[in-house]
Amino acid sequence: MLEEILLFMAIGFAAQMVDGAIGMAYGVTASSVMMSMGVPPSTASASVHVAEMFTTGASGFAHWRARNIRPELVWRLALPGMLGGALGAYLLTEIDGHIIQPFISIYLLAIGGLILWKALHPRLPRPDMAPNRVRALGVTGGFLDAIGGGGWGPMVASTLIGAGTTPRYAIGSTNLAEFFVTLTISATFVATIGLHLWPAILGLVLGGVIAAPFAAMVTQRLPDKPMMILVAVIIMLLSLRNLVEALDKMMG
Repeated sequence: MLEEILLFMAIGFAAQMVDGAIGMAYGVTASSVMMSMGVPPSTASASVHVAEMFTTGASGFAHWRARNIRPELVWRLALPGMLGGALGAYLLTEIDGHIIQPFISIYLLAIGGLILWKALHPRLPRPDMAPNRVRALGVTGGFLDAIGGGGWGPMVASTLIGAGTTPRYAIGSTNLAEFFVTLTISATFVATIGLHLWPAILGLVLGGVIAAPFAAMVTQRLPDKPMMILVAVIIMLLSLRNLVEALDKMMG
């Protein structure tokens, strides 16, 4: 058990270093690695989301203290996101992992592509999103986050910033809303499949906590662009490998 905890501490450490450095991709990084190790999609997503409850809670509180949130934006994202997250988590537990894994790998591949695109293209400001579009974004982001084990940040924050929302409010509000979405997704997994990989969850949490101060230092010294490109390439390669393996199993 100690070896397993240490392994997932390393994964949690790496994922938190990524997230702390570029403000996103904890879930997709950890989920991509876990799935490449053979962990079923539902178990990977459940483990990552329970661990993320701690990181998103701390992050959301920090943004609230720093006044980086807009309350109306938080709730327009959080409430629909909780609904989408619960539906996504329930669907993931009802579908055989071997069937859904290729689709999840494609989704994670697309998220990697989104991060890469974001790194290579400047943001073009546009008018603020209408409230109904924000709610639709919340539902979609929550659903896909639960299905893929991550992706809320890259999808929601990127869309808001691209739509003209002030970056500090987009990132802060997305982070605080993510806590409520993650809490709902975790509760859905507990109620349906339970939690079996406690060593994995403990390792992810410990690794993330240890990495947090180092990630903050990396943020100060490393430019965003090369870090985002590196993370995007790693996620895309892992997802591509998972997709090839899943398709081989289906065809074999």
